[in-house]
Amino acid sequence: MDDPVTRDWRFLKVEPEGPTVVVRLHRPEARNALNTGLMVELTEFARAIRRRTDISTVILTGSDRYFSAGADLAAQGERRRPTLLETREAVMAGPDMCEAWEQVEAVTIAAIEGYCIGGGCALVVACDFRILGEGAYLRLPEVPLGINMSWRSIPRIHALVGPARAKQFVMFGEAVHAAEGLAWGFCEEVAPTGGALEAARAWAAKVAALPPLPVRMTKEAVDALDKANHHAATFMDRDQYLLTRLSDDFREGVTAFFEKRPGKFSGD
Repeated sequence: MDDPVTRDWRFLKVEPEGPTVVVRLHRPEARNALNTGLMVELTEFARAIRRRTDISTVILTGSDRYFSAGADLAAQGERRRPTLLETREAVMAGPDMCEAWEQVEAVTIAAIEGYCIGGGCALVVACDFRILGEGAYLRLPEVPLGINMSWRSIPRIHALVGPARAKQFVMFGEAVHAAEGLAWGFCEEVAPTGGALEAARAWAAKVAALPPLPVRMTKEAVDALDKANHHAATFMDRDQYLLTRLSDDFREGVTAFFEKRPGKFSGD
């Protein structure tokens, strides 16, 4: 089997830098929107390097202008299946991707410039650390579009910012900019605009200088404590997603989004 670090991926650019690997989302024609192909590659890469002992840190980043525009609404048809059972299985692509990154034993650092929206937020909160450029922001548009926030990400958001901030962030769909994100606990450092990747490299160098075994043990112990009840809180969120996608409010939310107007919701 070929090495995932040197493989020629379609939607990723992977650059080994000693014990650090930099993984760049590379779907510029869609602003790194997460279609099925990109999510599959992110999942495959994370699973392939999950227990690699020669990798101390993985830095996940986008372009210098954006991290990701979120799930690709224009590509929703890719995940349609003839039966509800097949559709229910297909919508696990996002949760599986986030879980795969959460399970990487190396330390994972997201370096974010510009906007990080929807599924992009779900992905970066599955990482260990986040570094934001000064002009960066995080935003979840799902609830204003008429659907629930799924991908099993709400417990991860809650763990970072607490219950009230998690509700505020998820419900209102408002951008949380870098300085605010640092104050809330969404990120560990705010770098000058354009400097998030270099700041992440500095964090990676600190990790590489430490004894690797206790670093991994620490990550595993903290994650086990923090995530003990995550599944209990999210095991139904894909079914909630499928339910909300059938609503009139979802159709209205997406139409209003593309027409750039406020939605008119009825609860149906």
